[in-house]
Amino acid sequence: MYFGVKSLLGFLILGFIVASSVVVSAQQPYPYLRVVYPPPNHETSADRIFFLGTAPASGQVLINGKAIRRSQSGHFAPSLPLQVGENTFNFNYQKQTIQIQVTRLATQPEIPQGLAFAKDSLTPAVDIARLPGELICFSAIATPNASVSVKLGNQTISLSPQPQQAQLPSNLAALTGRNQPSVNRSASKYEGCTTVSDNTNEVDLGKPQFQLTLNGKTINQEGTGKITILSPAKLPVVEVTADAGVTRTGPSTDYSRLTPLPKSTRAAVTAREGEWLRLDYGGWINSKETTIIPGAVPPHSIIRSVGYRPLPNMTEMVFPLQVPVPVSVQQGDKTFTLTLYNTTAQTDIIRLDDNPLISRLDWQQVKPEQLQYTFNLKKSQQWGYKLRYEGTSLVLSLRHSPIRNSKQKPLSGIKILLDPGHGGKEPGARGPNGYLEKDVNLTVSKLVRDELIKRGATVVMTREDDKEVSLSDRQAIIDREEPAISISIHYNSLPDDGDAENTKGVATFWYHPQAHDLAIFMQNYLVKARKRPSYGVFWDNLALTRPASAPSILLELGFMSNPDEFEWVTDEKEQKKLAKAVADGIVEWFKSVK
Repeated sequence: MYFGVKSLLGFLILGFIVASSVVVSAQQPYPYLRVVYPPPNHETSADRIFFLGTAPASGQVLINGKAIRRSQSGHFAPSLPLQVGENTFNFNYQKQTIQIQVTRLATQPEIPQGLAFAKDSLTPAVDIARLPGELICFSAIATPNASVSVKLGNQTISLSPQPQQAQLPSNLAALTGRNQPSVNRSASKYEGCTTVSDNTNEVDLGKPQFQLTLNGKTINQEGTGKITILSPAKLPVVEVTADAGVTRTGPSTDYSRLTPLPKSTRAAVTAREGEWLRLDYGGWINSKETTIIPGAVPPHSIIRSVGYRPLPNMTEMVFPLQVPVPVSVQQGDKTFTLTLYNTTAQTDIIRLDDNPLISRLDWQQVKPEQLQYTFNLKKSQQWGYKLRYEGTSLVLSLRHSPIRNSKQKPLSGIKILLDPGHGGKEPGARGPNGYLEKDVNLTVSKLVRDELIKRGATVVMTREDDKEVSLSDRQAIIDREEPAISISIHYNSLPDDGDAENTKGVATFWYHPQAHDLAIFMQNYLVKARKRPSYGVFWDNLALTRPASAPSILLELGFMSNPDEFEWVTDEKEQKKLAKAVADGIVEWFKSVK
């Protein structure tokens, strides 16, 4: 399975890959004890971990002297608690012994005992820039009952001990159900904020100087991040150089994604944090995806007429602007809303003929420099969109409903993209005997392809053999092929603290609202048709749910990490029945679309 939000998320869900030179078939029994996860000397911050492996079905497997439950074929995946620090687990089967060490890392910094700041606890930890009047906040971790302050320029800011705050789990906790906040019992975090008054020129305040006093003794330590106050009259202006600039709600990949900015978008920079830039409309973008335009003033545009291009399979709306401005998109039930920032309307006339997709276009100036266009749609199901700049004109392409020839086969005229997850050097999840997800993904995808072709569909595959295809290449194939729908096929695994022994079932992932109905329908259909447990339907910003040019979902058809379900996953007869159910579900969904 792919979780492209960040590398850690991807590593965990991709199946905890362990290198091996052994080629394993789906049903191959192992004549000896084998543990495929966790790898040697594994480190984790989880409070428990599951062990995935197999041994001959006869006899017992012991972990630290206790027998564990196994499937009929001898597979196992027990979860055991971890203490902070090093944990040793001894596996025994007959005369064979395997020892595995797992280190549980502390999630809280170690509080220094004495006159010192905790390691790497001083913030800001990177260079930052802010507007005049904006809060600039500092924090440090030190022993309780100390006196902590920061000197910045000609100011001295006291840092006060903070009350306890809840510690949030990672996003992965939504996959295990263990997503309750926990109490952070550390009471030794000191924080304080200040502002710097208006200025006409950019001011470099240098690095803050932290001071700690305890029992009459004092130490000083320089912060690692330099602080700059920007001049509102001389804000730098950048242009997006990536095809789709990734913008977020904050200055790191931990923050949520916003609508990508089309290439050539321009905006003023109102803050910096490390390599991240805050643009004037509020989104943050990595500076590597931009270039500075020397001497440019903060971009602003007016807009008058809105163009209309009816095409055979889509409608294009053209928004002539003086300069490419930031945009965002919101899809609703029978609405598509486009927001233009740093833009003021001088619009009197818009042409929009009777259209197969759009019933009416409304607009409003929601803020002095924020303009909103709402497309009221004739049907609730949306089929994809694209945004691009042609010069300084923004072009929005809205795809029409695919034309079906129902007098022939039920999917005649329908193009469907299938993406068999992983491949090549990306093996994906691993079963108890080492069998790789990439192989079962491809096998089942080909079976689904054959079933769809029987029903009249045109099928495009992102790969048809064991080769590596990057996430960006898979997305590019979807954008280029413009299928009616895109389905990425995967099998599942869990984070370290997941209950692999008892977690099983089908799951479906979606991101854009245009894919939600397809996700819900396919989940319900597969659960009912194959009498499988439902693991759930998840909104998730995955690389293969992210393409906006077609309704795109990701199916997790079962758990590689569950010893019992793994036997069902790799059963050839069940694979064929499952492929037929996927194809039948797609047929029924197209029938249901209004």
